Amino acid sequence: MENFNFVQLDFGFECEPESTQKKSSKSNKKRSNDFVFNFMDCLTSPIIVFKSAWKDTIPRDILKNIKLSRLLCSMQQEEMASLTETLAYMMPRTYEAPMPTEWVNIYTWLGLQYAIQFKNSGQLNAMTEIAPSKLSEYEMGRLNSLRSWIYDKRRKALKDRLKIAEKSETNILSENQKILFEE
Repeated sequence: MENFNFVQLDFGFECEPESTQKKSSKSNKKRSNDFVFNFMDCLTSPIIVFKSAWKDTIPRDILKNIKLSRLLCSMQQEEMASLTETLAYMMPRTYEAPMPTEWVNIYTWLGLQYAIQFKNSGQLNAMTEIAPSKLSEYEMGRLNSLRSWIYDKRRKALKDRLKIAEKSETNILSENQKILFEE
């Protein structure tokens, strides 16, 4: 057999040679588990809202549209809470006390985005008058931080719920086995 020497040519692309690149392929089982967990996250995770006595005042149409918004974010591979979910989180906080200007801008902008996304003409007319059309970089940074925080809390809550369900399932199985073998 001949011993081949490989030469890698530089065409000006900024990437590492193939032999030193990190292998980032996940196994099929891991990918399917991630898909299933992400799908469960979109449909069954609890809705995280600001702890307040006002949390019951969130309109039903916003709560109803959160699952759809989560699915849209998941399809776009955003690892953040949806804008609708963030709006629902902030809503009870707005009833507590006045907020700083940047958070008012973020909250009203979220309301405008919700009205645009779900084609609510009554809300859209009202929101276009009061909401900023664009957020500053600072406000976008604050919003993205809040969205990431809500996303992390939501996924942690789902993982905790799954662990509790798995433990109770294990206990039930072991009790059923004891009953079967005692008779």
